[in-house]
Amino acid sequence: MSTPHLGVVGLGVMGRNLALNALDAGVAVAGTDLGDDAVTGFQDEAGGRALIATTDLDAFLDALPTPRNILVMVPAGKAVDAVLAGLAPKLSAGDLVIDGGNSYFKDTQRRHDEMEAQGLHFFGMGVSGGEEGARYGPSMMPGGPRGPYARVAPVLEGMAAEVDGDPCVAHLGAGASGHYVKMVHNGIEYGLMQLLAEAYDLLKRGGGLDNGRMGELFGQWNEGELRSYLVEITADILKHPYSVDVQPNEAPGDESPPEGMTGKYLLDYIKDTAAQKGTGKWTSQDAMDLGVPTPTIDAAVTSRYISALKSERVAASELLGTPAGRAPGDPDELAGLMGDALLAAFLVTYAQGFALLKRASDAYEFGLDLETVARIWRGGCIIRADLLEVFREAFRADAELPNLLVAPAVADALIGHRDALRQSVVLASQAGIPTPALSASLDYLDAYRSAWLPANLVAAQRDYFGAHTFERIDEEGAFHVQWEPAGL
Repeated sequence: MSTPHLGVVGLGVMGRNLALNALDAGVAVAGTDLGDDAVTGFQDEAGGRALIATTDLDAFLDALPTPRNILVMVPAGKAVDAVLAGLAPKLSAGDLVIDGGNSYFKDTQRRHDEMEAQGLHFFGMGVSGGEEGARYGPSMMPGGPRGPYARVAPVLEGMAAEVDGDPCVAHLGAGASGHYVKMVHNGIEYGLMQLLAEAYDLLKRGGGLDNGRMGELFGQWNEGELRSYLVEITADILKHPYSVDVQPNEAPGDESPPEGMTGKYLLDYIKDTAAQKGTGKWTSQDAMDLGVPTPTIDAAVTSRYISALKSERVAASELLGTPAGRAPGDPDELAGLMGDALLAAFLVTYAQGFALLKRASDAYEFGLDLETVARIWRGGCIIRADLLEVFREAFRADAELPNLLVAPAVADALIGHRDALRQSVVLASQAGIPTPALSASLDYLDAYRSAWLPANLVAAQRDYFGAHTFERIDEEGAFHVQWEPAGL
């Protein structure tokens, strides 16, 4: 086996941080980029430890021992294809190329097949943890041919976050499995973020709590069952003071808000529009293709689209009236309710994501092990949470678990917290505060545990107007009826 090494193509923020991370782990690293500034910046931070940092692709490749391990960190899409087109003719049989960007899984599968036809190995690898995670320990989700993983495993394990001594990286499965798992990770991320935003809204507009009080509340939740990265940063965001011009990693100054604006928290001055890069949408789209319900994730994607309609929303509020008002009851009781409601909704959101992974693994022949997915998500990634250990144990106990909602530990937690979710949705409705993700989580839970649903009427309607047939509960087979027209 060759000395652990890694070549990094693309020395932007993520690529540079991953390269520096690998250097810290004792890996021999070479880097290349089209930009002189990126190369120089990496050289300066590497402090002479890199094998080479260059804009010359041939010199970069010559510096790497064979078979090579090459990590591509360029924007998803055409840039990845351009890099592979430039690399492939210069590589040798057995070389491994890893796409570490947020590529669409179907593009990854195509690239995997094209590289395989040339005698080259290709991984699609999701990387989660943002800039800091890339530098000091992300969760990484590689998928592709199993053989070359043994060679690159020491490199990736040295770079990954660790939880209880376990590195948050593992070979996940065949083909595009790595990027698929990262896509679903991001879909869950969308759902959790929207749930937290709705809790904030209900507490703010419905309960009248200020940011300081909410920051304390989220901080308290982060010390209990809800302990997670997203809850932690939400508490930090809520408490962050107003500042006119705060640079990254710089402490806020003593500036006061502009004249006439009295809020003292930065969050109050951030425009209520949220962008997206498409991974949440991809999750919803593929879930629909596979027939897997993911309503919380779908609601989160839709909520971002609605947030972008700022001018339309302002005009509509002037014409139709602003719906939001105070929720009935004691604000302190609402505050006590929301933590339990969030826990129930979090459980439902993770359950939807893992159900999609199970179906996709079968449909696309990925060969995923969901216990492994839960294990590597426990640290480094954006959706890391103490709940992941519960999910890991659930899949360890039953690898064929159809849905996390029926795992005993999860079911017990839901039974104890679902009433809080219901009450929060009711209070939000009474106050006119939109809670699409909280409501979708409740509806999914209620629908999934309903032994009977009114779909028999839908089946009858389809047969009435389209002769699509229906099934019966008293006989096997497909049936069609000549329905009597209304009024006869």
